[in-house]
Amino acid sequence: MYRSGTYYYNRRVPPHAVEAYGSFIRQALSKCPDEAAEYAKRLGYVLEASWSNRTTIQPVDVATIIESFKPKSVLLSEMAEEYLALREIDQVPPRSALSTFISLAGDRDVVSYTRDDAKLFVDVLLSYGNKTATIRRRINCISAMLNYAYAELDVDKRNPFSRLYIKNEGQDVQKRGTFTLDQLKQGYDHAFSSGSQIKLLMPMLGETGCRLAEIVGLELDDINMTEDVIHIRPNSIRRLKTANSTRTLPLVGYAKEAMLLALRQADDQCLYPRYLKDGTCRATHASNALGKWLKKDFGLTAHSLRHTFRDRLRASGCPLELIDQIGGWSSIGTIGSKYGQGYELGAIREQLNKVTLDLAL
Repeated sequence: MYRSGTYYYNRRVPPHAVEAYGSFIRQALSKCPDEAAEYAKRLGYVLEASWSNRTTIQPVDVATIIESFKPKSVLLSEMAEEYLALREIDQVPPRSALSTFISLAGDRDVVSYTRDDAKLFVDVLLSYGNKTATIRRRINCISAMLNYAYAELDVDKRNPFSRLYIKNEGQDVQKRGTFTLDQLKQGYDHAFSSGSQIKLLMPMLGETGCRLAEIVGLELDDINMTEDVIHIRPNSIRRLKTANSTRTLPLVGYAKEAMLLALRQADDQCLYPRYLKDGTCRATHASNALGKWLKKDFGLTAHSLRHTFRDRLRASGCPLELIDQIGGWSSIGTIGSKYGQGYELGAIREQLNKVTLDLAL
């Protein structure tokens, strides 16, 4: 029945259930016809079950049953907290994206956000001067939270951030610079003379090609100075970026000496305990600290060390598959590169010795 903009459930009660329910049931359902039809169908199943025992009727509260059918209103911030608690990731970027989005669109029922909210988010980030690659990462953060929420709440809704367009995306990309060999030696020597554990990251990154989080997130169990190797693998304080990232690397030259000095400031668990918070490695903070120095002295970033190292390996004639194995890059080689165990540790050490810079300590 439809009356005054609302659909109602109307049903005559069978004789054996009249004492428990009365002779007739009338209950408001919804203003939406599809929603009302779904509620009516589900309520019918509940009532049929209640009336199935013709000798003993256990009545149900019809209004309460209808209310239980309605989607629960859950705030985006609540679902985001659930999502982040389950993900072992650096929480600074997603929390930053979430804070910005909520400041613009409000902390609302997670299913209430629209495409216009998503577009506003992009427009504001563009107005702030963010690079389009940064904006895409922020979009991916919010999109992942919404996907999680829709799945957990069993909501059939298109993600408003899906296939979202960013004006001139990719056109603001600037080729990442690389260090000269003289700059590397200058930086390494300064790192050693400074005694700064942060600056010692430069030779460790520059001579291994590791990602910053891979080094900052090392536990002592990952470091074997008897054999002069480090094991890049998931541990209790950080994950790895990709499956290809798991590897064992020899430490030679500046990397070995820098590791020995850095270990003097380690604790009994981690190489960089200052960046351990709530049991998680905060590599972003280390990146900011190292990056500030590298930007000031060289006009480059910590990640430039990784790109420089790849160029050095390539210039030395190192096979592409071995380059990928050393740096933990996804191989873009032939199909054959997907099979076998990869290069042995001795071959990796030999290659690293070819490109290592002469120590000037």
